[in-house]
Amino acid sequence: MTALPLTTQHRLRKIPQTPSVWEGDRRPTSGEAQNLDTDAPSDGDCILWVDGTEGMVRAMDVVSPEMGSEAIVRTLLRAIENPHSQATPARPQKVIVRDREIQFFLRGALQNLEIEVDYAPNLPLIEEVFRGFEEVSNTRPPTLPPQYSNLLEKTAYEVWNEAPWECLADHDILSIEISKLEVGTLYASAMGMLGEEYGVLLYRSIESLKQFREAAVTDNSIEKLENAFLQQDCWFLSFEQAEHSEQEDELNLATLPSSAIHPNFGSVHPYEGIRPFLGEEEAITVYVALKALQRFLRQSKRDLEAETLSSIVKHHRISLPEADGFPKTVAVTVSTMPDLATELSEMLEQAESTASESGEPTPETSLPLREDLIPEDSLLSLGMVPWEWVEVLSESNDKYYQSQGASPSGDEMPVVLIQTSRPKAQALIENLQAAGNLKGICFNPGEDPFSESSYDLGILQTGNEDLYLFGEFSGDAPAHLQARQQWDRRCQQTNGYCGLIIARGLKGSSRGQPKLRDIMALFEAEALSAEALGMGMLQLMPQPEF
Repeated sequence: MTALPLTTQHRLRKIPQTPSVWEGDRRPTSGEAQNLDTDAPSDGDCILWVDGTEGMVRAMDVVSPEMGSEAIVRTLLRAIENPHSQATPARPQKVIVRDREIQFFLRGALQNLEIEVDYAPNLPLIEEVFRGFEEVSNTRPPTLPPQYSNLLEKTAYEVWNEAPWECLADHDILSIEISKLEVGTLYASAMGMLGEEYGVLLYRSIESLKQFREAAVTDNSIEKLENAFLQQDCWFLSFEQAEHSEQEDELNLATLPSSAIHPNFGSVHPYEGIRPFLGEEEAITVYVALKALQRFLRQSKRDLEAETLSSIVKHHRISLPEADGFPKTVAVTVSTMPDLATELSEMLEQAESTASESGEPTPETSLPLREDLIPEDSLLSLGMVPWEWVEVLSESNDKYYQSQGASPSGDEMPVVLIQTSRPKAQALIENLQAAGNLKGICFNPGEDPFSESSYDLGILQTGNEDLYLFGEFSGDAPAHLQARQQWDRRCQQTNGYCGLIIARGLKGSSRGQPKLRDIMALFEAEALSAEALGMGMLQLMPQPEF
């Protein structure tokens, strides 16, 4: 290796040189990496530079084993210029390593810096530091008590397979009353928001749950939300993609098999913060709660998927593993809390309504193709609904249903889904009603003459003949091409009928996959061809702003 660049040498020589001797080394860390750097690989190499005169660690890195000796130089330069703790920048008079190859490498890299590079078979300060790491690793409590680890992980996978986030919205809280254990009653909330985090929160008090929900919908800053999160009082079960999984990294874990999922357990408390392990009593309590939850979901899933959450109470008896001080069986009562669900739902709707009222109104435009109908931040997708849903919606008293005379034909009705907040969904429904309801849905070709990109423009035609753009889709995207093919095929099967679904639940667990109870309106419409509108190829043109 060549020496450092001349500019770097000049900069380093300006740093005062002290009559000190530093020890440096690189060695595998195995599991101790978690004690060194939370973002470091657990099987990486640790690079240490220790000031033998002051007895302090000046710089430390955990790197991949594949990284070359250049990593040792990078850590040394950081020890010189930006050391840990309160140490001041300084150049050592000598550095000592226990590897001949590293010694020769450093001699070449540190030319002209007046730093002697020496070799010694033993580095006492480095050894002392690594012994400290090992002691910390050996005394760190296990994530789960060994005698309950398999039992809890098995139950976690059972909960994963029941998928509570598919039938429980964020505001649907379950009460889990446990007898014979000191905990009393826990309050379970399913996590599945945005398809990014899946798991179960077991709140130890209803007050903690309410305080967090209120803070989550009223506090907008990251700092306030983080503080609200740390003020929770709960145990948690969360899921992540297993490190050994052969699956590609997925944004939505729900698409992965259970074999590619790994459960994590822990606690959140205002005084403890996030604690990623459970004690023996906690493990027993969490096991009982999760096992009862899993049985409740298995027995009541059909009722939980109903449009309106009803009062459901189930009694279970959970057997415990043999342990001193614990009974052989525990009686558990799991029940829904419809009143609390309504209270939390109204809290969220009120926050969304307030945010909507404070926003700037969207200006109208005189262009033939308008863009002021669909609420901002809405989720748009092409899909289908079974004809059974259409029948239920047509007979519902609290849903808006516009009929065009479509009758069941084909497997499903093709639909455009617009999912937004409840207040915005209601406003969208009223705007469509004021425009004479929905007449047709069309996909018209478009292009950007500057980038030569092609688009598929989704257009709604209302009863008063106004045209509204509801989506711009890349004409080359494989996912959209497939969705369009399915849309066209289904429209042929339904004799040219399709639908527009407007749903709430943008921030809930049903985001992207609304349940029947989330749908607020279904507008039947005619599937229009681009020729029927006669607009031809639409061009995307830049609009000047004044």
